[in-house]
Amino acid sequence: MRTPRIAAAAAAAIAALAATTSDAAPVRHAQAGDWPTYHHDSARTGATASGPPLGRARRLWSAAVDGAVYAEPLVAGGKVIVATENDSVYAFDASTGRLAWRTHLGTPVDGGSLPCGDINPSGITGTPVVDSGRGVVYAVAFVRGFRHTLAAVNLSNGAVRWRRRVDPPHDDPRVHQQRAALALASGRVYVAYGGLFGDCGRYHGWVVGASAARPRRRLVSFRVPAHRRAGIWAPSGPAVDGHGNLYVTTGNGDSSSFDFGNAVIRLSPRLRRVGFFAPRNAASLNGSDTDLGSVGPLLLPGGRAFAIGKSGIGYLLRTAHLGRIGHAVASRHICGAAFGGLAASGGNIYVACTDGTFAVRVAGLGVLWQGPGSTSPPIVAGPGVWVIDRGTLEQLDASNGRARFSAPIGSTATFATPSASGGIVFAAGGGRVYAFG
Repeated sequence: MRTPRIAAAAAAAIAALAATTSDAAPVRHAQAGDWPTYHHDSARTGATASGPPLGRARRLWSAAVDGAVYAEPLVAGGKVIVATENDSVYAFDASTGRLAWRTHLGTPVDGGSLPCGDINPSGITGTPVVDSGRGVVYAVAFVRGFRHTLAAVNLSNGAVRWRRRVDPPHDDPRVHQQRAALALASGRVYVAYGGLFGDCGRYHGWVVGASAARPRRRLVSFRVPAHRRAGIWAPSGPAVDGHGNLYVTTGNGDSSSFDFGNAVIRLSPRLRRVGFFAPRNAASLNGSDTDLGSVGPLLLPGGRAFAIGKSGIGYLLRTAHLGRIGHAVASRHICGAAFGGLAASGGNIYVACTDGTFAVRVAGLGVLWQGPGSTSPPIVAGPGVWVIDRGTLEQLDASNGRARFSAPIGSTATFATPSASGGIVFAAGGGRVYAFG
């Protein structure tokens, strides 16, 4: 594969953009020190200033849970929130690991009853989102009867405030997987869908929006206008800017011409399509299963976004004018294939790839270093970049990518990612949640 070159004018544009301020949304529903949504904030930056010193972390506590954990652990109000494929949500004291409460939201779906897929049982897969101000945890459980149910759970005691069904309208829920992290903005909880592993059935990429406070209000929704497929399945889920616009990335469509598969799509708060970007070869990517949508978009300072997928080519975009077909601000081949989610800090982007963790400079999209890792979305906590590499939690030196600390955490789910708060890093594996600090 030939590596695209960046013209001098494009490089100058990147440098100019890097000096401007951000319009990415702060997490208005969060309190100081919280990690209430996938990769910390609505922009999905995955970074916090506090973290263990390099090479000096130790295990503080671990606690058992009742199923596999695909969702990122969240932190809010001094509690670590963990969701399992057994349709349970747990809250542990972030300092001690003491169980505060456990709420079971239903009986998960037997994976053998689905036409394809690789998660069994199938319960809560997408990362929940917490509104710390209202004291609510929102989670989507896949429950017996093939229903995707959004539950609002009281953060203080685990009581269920309400539930409602949020399946994609008029489509078969058995072939739609809710793997993408939830997003909370504009008074709504946004829920994105893709297909099951194996791409069986007639599924579509969907985003469904439900009122966060009034469960009886009518849903808003968006379906990717592909004949079939084009799922919104990346674990990082929709990113949201300061105006409440959502940015999602789609997987493969099924057409030999452009069908909004392999695209970054901008949606209004009411889920109207208002812009998009797709690489020039988006249609050919449909046929090779080379999803751009294997990673969700990352919002950056200066009205920019970054996208990368299975091709390993990174694209720098302007959020106000995404560029339609082929008009990125810049693009460059970065790694073998990227998955999951991204992190950004100090002018750098951190990418999880099949051939390791890559640090990429925003100005020029040049690779700074390649370190350990394997499709585990990285986070930044203090001086370290944290990844999960085949059942081991690792701290990498943010300056050079060298491993400075590692600890086994047991078998981990595909695309598992840690979180951090108050100088402590949290990760799930082997039926347990761990805290290191």
